[in-house]
Amino acid sequence: MHHYPHNIGDYRKDTSHLSLLEHGIYRQLLDTYYLEEVPLSNDLAKLMRSHSIRTNDEQQALQNVLTDFFSLTEEGYIHHRCDKELAHIYGKSESARASANARWSRKHKESDANAMPTQCEHDANGMLPNTQDPIPNTQLKPSLGETKFPPCPYESLLLLWKKHLPHLTQPRTWEGSRQANMKSRWIQASKPSQYSPDGYKTKEDGIEWWDGFFSYIATDTKLAEGFESKDRSWKPDLQWILLPANFQKIIDGNYNK
Repeated sequence: MHHYPHNIGDYRKDTSHLSLLEHGIYRQLLDTYYLEEVPLSNDLAKLMRSHSIRTNDEQQALQNVLTDFFSLTEEGYIHHRCDKELAHIYGKSESARASANARWSRKHKESDANAMPTQCEHDANGMLPNTQDPIPNTQLKPSLGETKFPPCPYESLLLLWKKHLPHLTQPRTWEGSRQANMKSRWIQASKPSQYSPDGYKTKEDGIEWWDGFFSYIATDTKLAEGFESKDRSWKPDLQWILLPANFQKIIDGNYNK
């Protein structure tokens, strides 16, 4: 996104302790976060290079800002307030995902017209092998506040991911930014659209939608097999799928076969 709201009062209240150098770096990091819509790189050398941070004072200022306002995760440095703002903005967007909604909704209904949502969960459970390293329920509780929508059924969506894309990386834990991104996408996908006038308002309808979404990724996109180059191969994982920018590209059909 190329524009985001800036509340001067809130900003000054949160940043009154910063030096002018720290203010400049913080605003640059915020611009990058909103422009790219993904966590900042956790490679500090790369982060400094991309933001022209060179002197010792600038490097210390960067570290201070990251410590004060960002959280380090496996995906990179995340900013919770920015993530909430991105989720709010994407939650209002309908047209961007309409065409892909039609594709996987139609495909799913044709191939599984008589399946009940509860059966989807049953089938997904049947795909799980016995393991000594399950995902504890205590790690699957929502990390954000309550919304008007049904709580995100983390476990059910993880099972559907495994059902349709068992050959891709399966997460062992699901917490922090992973959980927050899944909840944001759960809310985003529930909004009414041209091809789904009522969106989904229940857990069961939402699970059916995500069952179709993961089926669409598995059968109609290049993502299921990943990408090969001369030097390396790459396949997405669920964390990558749920990042705002990547989710939107999938909705837009950028990875269709």
